[in-house]
Amino acid sequence: MTVDDTGSGAGDSAPDGEPGRTAGSVGSATHAFDSMDSGDEKPGDQEKDPLALRLEGLILGADRRYTPFQAARSAGVSMELASRFWRAMGFPDIGQAKALTEADVLALRRLAGLVEAGLLSEAMAVQVARSTGQTTARLAEWQIDSFLEGLTEPPEPGMTRTEVTYPLMELLLPELEEFLVYVWRRQLAAATGRVVQAADDEEMVDRRLAVGFADLVGFTRLTRRMEEEELGELVEAFETTAADLVAANGGRLIKTLGDEVLYAADDASVAAEIALRLIETMANDETMPELRVGIAFGTVTTRMGDVFGTTVNLASRLTSIAPRDAVLVDGALAEELTRTGQAPASETEAAQAAEVAEKEGTEPPSYRFALQPMWQRPVRGLGVVEPWLLARRS
Repeated sequence: MTVDDTGSGAGDSAPDGEPGRTAGSVGSATHAFDSMDSGDEKPGDQEKDPLALRLEGLILGADRRYTPFQAARSAGVSMELASRFWRAMGFPDIGQAKALTEADVLALRRLAGLVEAGLLSEAMAVQVARSTGQTTARLAEWQIDSFLEGLTEPPEPGMTRTEVTYPLMELLLPELEEFLVYVWRRQLAAATGRVVQAADDEEMVDRRLAVGFADLVGFTRLTRRMEEEELGELVEAFETTAADLVAANGGRLIKTLGDEVLYAADDASVAAEIALRLIETMANDETMPELRVGIAFGTVTTRMGDVFGTTVNLASRLTSIAPRDAVLVDGALAEELTRTGQAPASETEAAQAAEVAEKEGTEPPSYRFALQPMWQRPVRGLGVVEPWLLARRS
């Protein structure tokens, strides 16, 4: 929710600060604001859609009491800083409508307090607001589109969706809130653990990771042939399968892009295993198109849960040139698999090692992966690269 920096409404009397009636979400404004002009609240809004306002009140746990100017003043922050926080959280313009709650004031106080205490810089506080807003916006949209949509079908003729939604939301809200906090704490613990294990401060931001892209082949053609609902089901099945395989094998899903997923792993062999399992799983599903995967290993910059840098770009390029139902990796990942004994440098070397082991009466080396060098080729923006074809060793 962005706000008007002009300070219109300065003459209004701000309500005295009171303890929030419920904790509420950070920046507790909803898409109900989409029904407003960028100026004042439309006359008669409350009479036009009282059930929508009841739902908003249930979810936010508080009534509309403040204009943006009043909320900023009550929180003790400048209008400029309040505007930056609200813009970062991704909320639409509401001008000076009286649409904010005590929870919005509390959120402003908390963010500003972290800055005043020196725990966060102002720029970092804005990043916190932006990352939280972007993540939870997507989560909320998914829950409404995919979850509540199916559960709120009227059980009896004559009942409206809203009449079903309100009592259902009343029951679900505390449970979903508790589950959200639980998952967030689990993810925070895992991320913190990875950071404290970094070798130095620089590695906490720029780390060596294996980054993989998995891409459905011919997806653009599919969009022209398939019905929207059928296409949506295919994308959801692909994303769900990929997310489960990445998580189960020790990787981290960075993001999904419809026909493509991006994942990362600290260990090269983990990234390789995920890639091959993705290929094998999709190949066994007749409803799925063919898949191709590209993996690169190297220094990666992490920001707001995303990854950037030459290594990421190289993984993307390798995906675009990979054969169907195959995995291409860069030389750095191939070298790492060889160094750690997960793959032989060549089949000749593997055969020689097996012969030596047989003569000495010892167990021959056991390799998980096979690597086949491919022709060097120019890759746009990255020069000439030598990709390797990754396979599971028989």
